[in-house]
Amino acid sequence: MSGTIIDGAAIAQALRAEVARETAELIRQGKTQPGLATVLVGDNPASQSYVKSKKKACAEVGIASFGYELPATASQAEVEKLVKELNADPHVNGILVQLPLPRGLDEEGVLSAISIEKDVDGFHPVNIGRLAQKGRDPLFVPCTPAGVIHLLKTVVPSLEGANAVVLGRSNIVGMPVALLLVRENATVTICHSRSKDLPGIVRGADVLVAAVGRAEMVRADWVKPGAVVVDVGINRVDDATRPKGYRLVGDVAFEEVKEVAGAITPVPGGVGPMTIAMLLNNTLRAAKAAG
Repeated sequence: MSGTIIDGAAIAQALRAEVARETAELIRQGKTQPGLATVLVGDNPASQSYVKSKKKACAEVGIASFGYELPATASQAEVEKLVKELNADPHVNGILVQLPLPRGLDEEGVLSAISIEKDVDGFHPVNIGRLAQKGRDPLFVPCTPAGVIHLLKTVVPSLEGANAVVLGRSNIVGMPVALLLVRENATVTICHSRSKDLPGIVRGADVLVAAVGRAEMVRADWVKPGAVVVDVGINRVDDATRPKGYRLVGDVAFEEVKEVAGAITPVPGGVGPMTIAMLLNNTLRAAKAAG
């Protein structure tokens, strides 16, 4: 019997509808419309596409969006100067610097320049540091990891005591997800391509978050029957039957793993929609905090 398919698109849409409702209420009360500024450095096509989708999402929920583009030749000082100007702009509640930055720019320096009160992407070193410390709370949590936890809670209301395995250790997903799971009182194992007996480690998971960036790496015999599997991976694989010549798959072999898992997210339509929904939610929260 196949596991439950966790419909990230539907869950994200419900969250976006709530953001739209609360944003409209904020404006009705005479408060300033929430605003999100995106900073795009260079001409990376994927980054341009992501920024465009974020602007569209803002418009759909009533959040103002401000787009800023700098050439790939922009200096560190120029990028940080723009960020500091946005820090001072009362119409901007959230600042998102699209990553990755062009080679030669200091990513941490740029992220550190963002006011933590406007760090709706959750990557300011102070917010990440607070996330890692017991008894301290970040103002904002990175959007994709927050979306992962939100999806997990739709099928596992309490993660306390669960054996959670995070496959992948990136700063963007793997590490923040692991820290969030620790906060939920799960017992957390972080593993990666150099871990010994990777299938054996993964097989011990009640909850598995796959974020390693390798197409369909996790097979059915890696997964404990009944486990909850969240697949963060987005990988292109050649497929001559598709109009574009490729299809998108996750880090999990979905068709075979869904027959073993208790619940699983698809790719696409799982974690992806949650990322922008969480970004919108963080921007609304920042606007409320700013008064």
